[in-house]
Amino acid sequence: MSSEDLSAPLGMGKRRLVRLPFGLIGAGIFSVIAATTLIWIMVVDDPLGGEPVAVLPLDNIVEGVTSQDIEVVEIRPTVGGDLGPNLRPQISGDLLGPRYQMIIRPDGLGPDAPLNSLSINPDPRVSERSDYGFLPKVSDAGVRPLDAYARPIVTEFSSIPKIAVIINGLGLSETGTQNAIDKLPAEVTFGLAPYGGDLDLWMQQARTKGHELVLQLPLEPFDFPDNDPGPHTLLVSLRPDEMLDRLAYLLTRVTNYVGVIPEMGARFTSTDTSMQFLLEKLEERGLAFFDNGTSSRSVAGQVADKVRIPFSAVDVVLDEVPRESSIDAKLLQLEGVARARGVAVAAGSALPVTVRQLEEWSRSLEQRGLLLVPVSATIDRDE
Repeated sequence: MSSEDLSAPLGMGKRRLVRLPFGLIGAGIFSVIAATTLIWIMVVDDPLGGEPVAVLPLDNIVEGVTSQDIEVVEIRPTVGGDLGPNLRPQISGDLLGPRYQMIIRPDGLGPDAPLNSLSINPDPRVSERSDYGFLPKVSDAGVRPLDAYARPIVTEFSSIPKIAVIINGLGLSETGTQNAIDKLPAEVTFGLAPYGGDLDLWMQQARTKGHELVLQLPLEPFDFPDNDPGPHTLLVSLRPDEMLDRLAYLLTRVTNYVGVIPEMGARFTSTDTSMQFLLEKLEERGLAFFDNGTSSRSVAGQVADKVRIPFSAVDVVLDEVPRESSIDAKLLQLEGVARARGVAVAAGSALPVTVRQLEEWSRSLEQRGLLLVPVSATIDRDE
């Protein structure tokens, strides 16, 4: 016995530490967790590990399409969270943009085609034959051409300012059209000219590259007929039956577009009765209307609110002066609008100088904190 033990008070001698088998305890806890996980996997049939799942009914069977050809990219539920087959807006405050996004791989490209590729054949759900060709329509289940043909947004960041760009005039020049398709990013929307050549070919090439499409609609300018957009121009003086016949002809020039944008049209878009008639007919066919932003007298926005048609408007026209310095200045203006409002829309033509400046500008857009989106993504923006 040591001197320390003899000098210590009674009952206060050296304590013995109890050594617990921590390694054995840890191994036991791990074994219990592993066994529980294994039993859960065997009993619960949930390969997605609890991730949210939604089943979307297809209202029509597409011949030749298998389950491997269909990929759900994004689901946009309605305000009430209903994912049922009726996809059209039901209440006053509901959103008017694409209800959900579904890709059916283009024929001939197979299931391994790039995600950017969009369908190149008319969707039978939203197409009907007419004397002029395929007319867009709303399906019996409420699917609109806007829903079927909109370019999907795979990732959406609500806080990042968004910019949409529409390049018009595709089909008028073979060289200019091919140049735009080859060089511009897939998020750029293309406007097809109704009087262009080989529109089906250009539609297929553009959609294969992932571009969303709109159709240019020739509308009456103030100086008509000195300035004439074409033989099927919609005029404020037309009778309703004449208007419908011309509209049917124009809408069948091509397929797979989400909406229309005016070609000229300052007088037409400033005439309330004519605009209401036109927008009502376009809404019935499930199309969006995009104002071209060239007329300060346009009533398109007010009439669109009344009709409840999907709508967006161009904020900046890029190449009114087709020079590099002018286009660059317009692009800077566009960025300012996007940062101030959250969303901005630009329009331009397929001129080589416009395509060149736009291509260069878009390369570093994300580094500047901006996101390029298709024009359908701007429909529900807050003004």
